[in-house]
Amino acid sequence: MGILSKSTIEKWILPHLTVGQRGFETTVPLTEIVECIFYRLKTGCQWRELPTKEFFSNKVLNWNSVFYYHNKWSKLGCWQKVWIDLLGEHLRYLDLSSIEIDGSHTPAKNGGDAVGYQGRKACKTTNSLFITDNQGVILAMSTPQEGQHHDLFEIKALFREIGDLLKKAGINLDGLFLNADPGFDSNSFREACAEQSIIANVKPHSRNQTDVTKIEPYKSGTHIFDEELYRDRSVIEHSNAWIDGFKALLVRFEFSVRNWMALHFMAFSVIFLRKINKKTKV
Repeated sequence: MGILSKSTIEKWILPHLTVGQRGFETTVPLTEIVECIFYRLKTGCQWRELPTKEFFSNKVLNWNSVFYYHNKWSKLGCWQKVWIDLLGEHLRYLDLSSIEIDGSHTPAKNGGDAVGYQGRKACKTTNSLFITDNQGVILAMSTPQEGQHHDLFEIKALFREIGDLLKKAGINLDGLFLNADPGFDSNSFREACAEQSIIANVKPHSRNQTDVTKIEPYKSGTHIFDEELYRDRSVIEHSNAWIDGFKALLVRFEFSVRNWMALHFMAFSVIFLRKINKKTKV
């Protein structure tokens, strides 16, 4: 009933889950704990509703214990390490002919870190930025922000954070083409891209009434919007559909923004591993 095979979990995930300053022992196989957490990610059930008896072969952990491990691994940054390692080892499966950026608001039902009222959604939300390759494979996400903020809030710091993650995975940002919708049409965003040597292809927003041919030149040269290249941005809709397959990500119930991000890195890993497994045996 797992969403990844045990052999895949053992090869690509377990090596990163026992890393800590002192380490910690488990009384049950780590694979079974991971499968139980993945069940929560896939179904969106409450932690206290986890059917733990279905996952543990010998000693059965209660839901509190399963959450303990998820929280522990989140604190250690283990799920992000899993993701960085996967990207670094499988760069050949990415299409970096262009990359795409988009923001996404998620309703937050239990409050918590980085939660604020969003007028368009008429509820409290968390807003995150996502970067994908030209196939829709999600490469990175920013630290979520309170929902009342728009996509350009703290854009330079958040974009720098995304760039640092991609560099850790061995992705060369120099000269990458990035497509962005009109919501990102600002000098601050273009400057953030230029800092990372990324060429921004941003669809002009009518509110700015800007002649894009007069925008100041950056390292990439004078910015001119390329409609043909921008059509590639539609692949980010594939990403949204794939993410929607993980019910725990449709509505945020995690109080901690750290644990919320960890669930995303888990989902990114599952999506990418499934893609890899279609082309090679793991």
